[in-house]
Amino acid sequence: MLASVSQTPDRTTTLARLGSQSFDIVVVGGGVTGLGVALDAASRGLRVALVERDDLASGTSSKSSKLIHGGVRYLQQGEIGLVYEALHERQRLRRNAPHLVQTLPFMIPILKRDGVVSKKIARALGSALWIYDITGGWRIGKFHRRLKADKAFKHLPTMQRERLGSAYLYFDATADDARICVGLARTAMQYGAVVSNYTCVDKILHDESGHACGVRITPQASTLGESAWTGSFDIHARVVINAAGVWSDEVLTSDEGHNPDSIRPAKGVHLTVPWKKVRNDIAVVIPVPGDKRSLFLVPWIPNFDGTYQYTYIGTTDTDYEGSIDDPQCTGKDIDYVLKALNASITSDVTRDDVTAVWSGLRPLVKSVSGEKANSRTSDLSRRHKVATSKSGMITVTGGKLTTYRKMAQDAVAAALLVLEISARCRTKSLRFVGAINLTDEKKISPTDQHLFSRFGSEIKVIHELISHDASLGEPLIPGLPYLRAEAVFAVTHEMARTLDDILTRRTRCRLLNRRASVAGARQVATLIAPLLNWSAQDIELQITQFVESCAREDSAAL
Repeated sequence: MLASVSQTPDRTTTLARLGSQSFDIVVVGGGVTGLGVALDAASRGLRVALVERDDLASGTSSKSSKLIHGGVRYLQQGEIGLVYEALHERQRLRRNAPHLVQTLPFMIPILKRDGVVSKKIARALGSALWIYDITGGWRIGKFHRRLKADKAFKHLPTMQRERLGSAYLYFDATADDARICVGLARTAMQYGAVVSNYTCVDKILHDESGHACGVRITPQASTLGESAWTGSFDIHARVVINAAGVWSDEVLTSDEGHNPDSIRPAKGVHLTVPWKKVRNDIAVVIPVPGDKRSLFLVPWIPNFDGTYQYTYIGTTDTDYEGSIDDPQCTGKDIDYVLKALNASITSDVTRDDVTAVWSGLRPLVKSVSGEKANSRTSDLSRRHKVATSKSGMITVTGGKLTTYRKMAQDAVAAALLVLEISARCRTKSLRFVGAINLTDEKKISPTDQHLFSRFGSEIKVIHELISHDASLGEPLIPGLPYLRAEAVFAVTHEMARTLDDILTRRTRCRLLNRRASVAGARQVATLIAPLLNWSAQDIELQITQFVESCAREDSAAL
């Protein structure tokens, strides 16, 4: 296992390396796929650079349902191969990042109709779950089982008991998607990759024969004090890999000179509400009335007594035609989710109960064989696609969070063909920074479970920070589980450069309680300002930008 207490290189050093070194591969996009590509390639011994125009995971990769799963519903679509692949990848991620991935039980209630449970529906669902287990679900160490109504009701006591006939229980996993990305970035850097956020690609470079040979970039100034980094320069590489997600067509346009229109964005929305309004102690699948879809109710942030602080509900799956840079959760989206929730529980959750929302875009591939052009986005395949352009640029898109590693492996394999070299893939068993042995995990005290699930073996660094400054052991935002030390660590070890990086991605304060995050924004900005050399003007700029971003979410939901 790699040791991992080193701080990340300062931005000056990173940019100097990008401009002065030559690379085998430059990756465009700092989401989970691009970061997976960087780790795969660097661990094979290749010279790798990765650039992201915003923050790591700032797009889709921080706005998912945060589930590491095969996807039971894909069985209904005949995607057995995809489910098989995803369940194998789920097991690999549980092994490679055991501190970040936790087993999560899921319950599918079977509701009565006219007082009778449909034997046909129950039998079909049981058969599907047996296929799920056999396909790879069993690797989590547990098989699905049938629950009697009373036992099922205990897992979601806000249900209408008289409608509940029985339920099925099966097992998948959950993980903080943004922390998966940070873990990938830091592990890739330990294998020699040069990773730079807030670095915008202006164009794809081509040599005299038309081969893609690098990118022209402009480092972005996240604060006033970074204005010196506004100059552009070139990164030279033998292969360019486009892993920009929903922005992939923009990168392809720079390469090919025209927009290939290959991506069909699908919007997914989630709401966060106080757990006491739902009271589910496991994840529950609920139907959307009249829509032939379902949503997840996922408990979030456990307490010591078996209760939780929040539940989030999602995801929607609808076509999206607006700006891909800032998809918002609308009032219509919120009403859709609340309608489904209130059809399944009795506690009457209203808009006033919603503490946070998030909205992301899936980069679905349009041209998958056998799919109709007018298919709903929820019916489109989640398979990924790797393609090589005439210039030799590799584009990888589609897929899902769980299968990022396989997507990366396939993209690097395509790059190796262009490079005309061979190098064995190592990521099937490559452990993340912070990975810890199961025997050591059992020694973690209950009070440290929150920190362990985020930092693994690096929990000792958090403890050291607090031992030198006791105030760092205090809450970052009152009422939320994060400590001030976590914000310091995010700056010194995890490439956080803005207030939004801290409150939205390195921690999930904004996704838990937006109002509380806005109220505590000044304290957080003041805490990290000395680490980032912010002036008083920079602090005000950061607070203003964060508050305005949160205000846009509020106004979009009206």
